[in-house]
Amino acid sequence: MQDDQLLRYSRHILLDEIGIEGQTRLLAAHALVIGAGGLGAAALPYLAAAGVGRLTIVDDDTVDLTNLQRQIIHTTANVGRLKVESAREAIERLNPGVAVELVQERVDLARLGALVRTADVVLDCCDNFATRHAINRACVTHRIPLVSGAAIRFDGQISVYDKRVPENPCYACLFPPSADAPEVACATMGVFAPVVGMVGTVQAAEALKLLIGTGESLAGRLLMLDARSMEWTSLALARNPECEVCSHAEHAPAL
Repeated sequence: MQDDQLLRYSRHILLDEIGIEGQTRLLAAHALVIGAGGLGAAALPYLAAAGVGRLTIVDDDTVDLTNLQRQIIHTTANVGRLKVESAREAIERLNPGVAVELVQERVDLARLGALVRTADVVLDCCDNFATRHAINRACVTHRIPLVSGAAIRFDGQISVYDKRVPENPCYACLFPPSADAPEVACATMGVFAPVVGMVGTVQAAEALKLLIGTGESLAGRLLMLDARSMEWTSLALARNPECEVCSHAEHAPAL
């Protein structure tokens, strides 16, 4: 580790749970972040500031004026530009030592498989169930830990789905792909601006812990936020032995 890195990350290095070894792991790590909207806009700066060496950002959208109420990585000057490009510029200003790769497309299952298999951790910061299920399936297949977050109105939720431990549940254990899941969007339902930040920063914290190998992750737990009363609730999650995804994962072909 170079002298400027020792100085930049000194407050991490001072932590016994991280130290030089843990920071070195972050510098060598690759995080795949799917979605550069509200959740990604909060998670990405902390991943970059913490020194995750390689970030791949996936998003096909452009910055809209209505995004700026909560998507704090983007600015008024970037309205109309691709979100991935806006996010990269912000990250480069924050920490030029981070390598940033952009995927400007709405990815399908096959493309996700190619992206996920190269990552050390995946952050689901997207806004639709179809993509969430595709991300989960790819992460289950390749045994890559998934940090999933969601936020709408005054409510948020976060969990970690880590199938490196077979007994852990996957996203589909909780939300089966065959179940009817009404799509909700900020454009029609609204969202309290700080909620996406609170959820996104927790996602970043969980991803960093996984990369460092410290602490206890949210695997097997669903953390829920009600910002109206500012209450956090933790619910235990169990693996569904008949899950449509992870119960068949051992026999499924690789993506």
